[in-house]
Amino acid sequence: MKGILLFVISFGLVSSAFAQKETDNTGQIWTGYFNQTRFSKRWGVWLDVQLRTKEKTVQDLSQFIFRPGLTYYLNDRTKLTAGYAYIRHFPADNHRNVAQPEHRPWQQIQWHTQYPHVRTMQYLRLEERYRRKILNDSTLGEGHNFNFRVRYAFLLQVPLSKQPVKKGALSFILNDEIHVNLGKQVVYNYFDQNRFFAGLALHLNAHDNLQFGYMNLFQQLAAGNRYRYIHAARVFFFHNLDWQQKN
Repeated sequence: MKGILLFVISFGLVSSAFAQKETDNTGQIWTGYFNQTRFSKRWGVWLDVQLRTKEKTVQDLSQFIFRPGLTYYLNDRTKLTAGYAYIRHFPADNHRNVAQPEHRPWQQIQWHTQYPHVRTMQYLRLEERYRRKILNDSTLGEGHNFNFRVRYAFLLQVPLSKQPVKKGALSFILNDEIHVNLGKQVVYNYFDQNRFFAGLALHLNAHDNLQFGYMNLFQQLAAGNRYRYIHAARVFFFHNLDWQQKN
């Protein structure tokens, strides 16, 4: 009898936990400009600027990102970058009438591999996130919440023409990126999010391309029992400059 009672109580607790799980689905548009400029054999710069919409795909804005960095080239395929990012989180659920600023130093190693018919790109990035505290819907608090975040990305590029980088050529793109939170203030969501992208790259010349396609983002929010699915149309322009020969 005790066993049956324990089973009933346990089943009730598990059912209650599942009942309290909240999942949101929303659509967004992500746009971005990415520049990597190489000045010499060893040195270059990184810059990306992004703007993302909010719920219902085109309703209002979600985030603005400005992220510069300084790059050191170990060789033509591998590079180290360190920089700073400013992120503006536009008004959301827990700060409906005020935007939340975030300051984010970051460090990264990025490497490329080229095979006869495919290309890959990977990076491992460490971020230090300082997000301004929120007092209420209309007021920012004093100080910042802090945590580390580790990101790993893998990109696969498959050319769809015999001359893969000529003007007008297309490539098929698969990209996946996982985010993991670390730090004392992280309680429930050590796993932060996963971003999966599938789309096409339109090559404008040997170095620049426009990528567009569909991204599925799955995120566990800080509360632990709240999850978010974002279905996004993503359009990124990649602009690469090499000034070695000019120098």
